[in-house]
Amino acid sequence: MSNQFPQVVPDQTSQSGKKEQVAEMFNNIAGKYDFLNHFLSLGIDKTWRKKAIREVATVTPKKILDVATGTGDMAIAAHAAIPGVTVTGVDIAAQMLEEGRKKLVVKELTKSISLELGDSESLPFPAGSFDAVMCAYGVRNFENLENGLSEMQRVMRAGGKLAILEFSRPAAFPFRQLYTFYFRRILPVIGGMLSKHKTAYTYLPESVNAFPDGKNFCDILTKCGFKDAKARPLTLGVTTLYTATK
Repeated sequence: MSNQFPQVVPDQTSQSGKKEQVAEMFNNIAGKYDFLNHFLSLGIDKTWRKKAIREVATVTPKKILDVATGTGDMAIAAHAAIPGVTVTGVDIAAQMLEEGRKKLVVKELTKSISLELGDSESLPFPAGSFDAVMCAYGVRNFENLENGLSEMQRVMRAGGKLAILEFSRPAAFPFRQLYTFYFRRILPVIGGMLSKHKTAYTYLPESVNAFPDGKNFCDILTKCGFKDAKARPLTLGVTTLYTATK
């Protein structure tokens, strides 16, 4: 399958592919990632994750896959919200996973949550392994979006639930204009200063702008084998919660 939208990479001058660039970028900011996530979103990202987890909880999952798990925030929140669940998180950035494992040790969650190095486009699990699959702010970083989504569909059982959070572009005036100014002019400066990695926070708005949000993404989910794909804008459209079934 091929992408149907512009390919945006963290460093246009690099000879490396998107996957390698994204892994390197997140490895470089791993130590500051959690702080910047909460700081730059004013803490609202925690509420967004809870809404996504409530969606996957509707199928009473026992096994959840968290794709592009990063430092494990989504996996930890799911474990706290859903009784008896085990969560497997996969990510291509080894340093992000190391930061996540430190949190699992502190929270004594190493038996319920595992974080593994893995490629979303070639998931190392048999078909139908999970009751639910979730991904927070990772799908726009896939080198091939449709391949990654098809893999997520493959490893989900029939009747399972998908929940994806991704940034989107607000539509309402004047919030759209204010948010666009913040996202493109202010956030890259603050993020670059605090993370010491300017590229990561210029790539963020560029990748969001190129991402096929809303109905376009729902159509791609359907193309990749999911059913009943829905898009639910959150916080005036700053982010969107996508859900689907198999």
